[in-house]
Parts: sequence; structure tokens; C-alpha cells
Amino acid sequence: MHARQKFLAGARRRELAKTARAEIVLMEIMETGPPPARPACSRRRAIFLLLSSLAAAACGRKKRIPPPATAPVGAVETGIASWYGHPYHGRRTASGEIYDMEKLTAAHRTLPFGTWVEVTNLANGKRVRVRITDRGPFVDGRIIDLSRGAAQEIDMVRAGIVRVRLEVIGGSGVPSARGQFAVQIGAYQNRQNAERMQRTLRSRYRDCRLVRRDGPTVLWRVLIGREDSEEGARQLALRLREEFGTAFVVRLDEPGGDDI
Repeated sequence: MHARQKFLAGARRRELAKTARAEIVLMEIMETGPPPARPACSRRRAIFLLLSSLAAAACGRKKRIPPPATAPVGAVETGIASWYGHPYHGRRTASGEIYDMEKLTAAHRTLPFGTWVEVTNLANGKRVRVRITDRGPFVDGRIIDLSRGAAQEIDMVRAGIVRVRLEVIGGSGVPSARGQFAVQIGAYQNRQNAERMQRTLRSRYRDCRLVRRDGPTVLWRVLIGREDSEEGARQLALRLREEFGTAFVVRLDEPGGDDI
């Protein structure tokens, strides 16, 4: 046996012995109690420390700490920005809002919806403040997808992509989303075309329906699924995207939408 293997084996034996000793002492404390001279608080502390020791010995690695619910003001990120306009203009974003490419908004993969971010074009020093309303960009190496209006503010429309610096300047004011989620795979101005698509899909997707979206132009949107969580809908969208190419998550409790 090599020296390193002997060392690791010895370390493992010592760890198991330490755990066994902790378990024995814990059982003695639980069954017989501490010595008479020790106060109750010391007993509770001993039990707490021993339980902590057992938990540390049982876990080979530290537990992952979940990310904070809100983005800390002053947080900075540097990377590549892109922008998006047509054909996303007028469609519903992951936050549930309708995307208007002329408004100062952006998509980010992790920042909470409603977070305000200052974006600086590192090539010319121009800045713009945007509100996070969407998810993306889903391209490796890019950190934010700006609306067309925001891209114009920092003179990056022609370049397409530029290196930027992001700084969080305001937390999210959007309450936690409730309701159910689905995946939109198409939107039609002609209701008959939407119904034809719905009939075709219902043989494979039982929960396939139309949602009418009122506005300057009425759209008949084809939705699939009814998930209790946004993450569940995202997983469904990944599968549907392989078949339809375009598939994105929407909320079913959207204002202005009528389930048909």
C-alpha cells in the first residue's frame, strides 16, 4: 500500500473512531444525564456540540447555501452584453410582462425580476439604467440581454455585442409570483390557424389550449402544460424547444389573457 493510501486509510479510521466516541458520549448524556455538578445549560450545550460533530462527520462536504432572495445593491458583474428586438417585441417575458423593445428593460439569468441595474458600455463609457423583466441570454459568455431602446442609449445596436459592467442600483419591488405556469410554442393572428395547431397537438399533449391576448392586434397563443412551479415549466420548455424551436415559459394568471 502506498504512503498516501495508508495516510487516507488512517484518516478515515480516525474519523470513524471520533464519530463512534461522539455517539457513545451522546447516548450516555441522553440516558443518564450529565454529572450532578453540571448545570442544565451545559448539558444542552454538550448535546448541541455533539450533534454538530456528528453532522459534520456524516457530511463529506459542506451543504450548498441557497442564493439570496434579493440582489444586493452595489453588486457588480462584468461580461458581454447583447440586445434583442424583433421577433420578441410584443411577446410575454418570463416575468409575465409584455416585452416592449423601446423600453429600458433587460433579461438576466439570475437577478430577481424588478431589479434595477446600471449598465456601462466599457468601450465608450456610456451608461443606461434598466429593469430586469426577462430571463436570458442563454448563450455562453453573455451576462445580459438589453432591449433595443437600452442598446441605443449606450450605442451598441450596430456592434450587436459589447463588453459591459453591471451594477445593481435597486432591489426588486416585485412580490413573489403565484399561480401556475405553461409553455408558449406559438402565437397567431388567425384563430383558425391556432385551432388547427391545437387539434394537431392534443393527441400528444392533453393539456394544450389557446389563450386570447387582446391589444392593438389580437393574438391567439398556443400553450402547453400546467405546472405549479416556474422551474417545472422551464423543464417542459426545454423538451418542447427540441420539437418546436421556440418555447418559453408564461404565467397562466396573466392579466388580459382569456383561456379558450
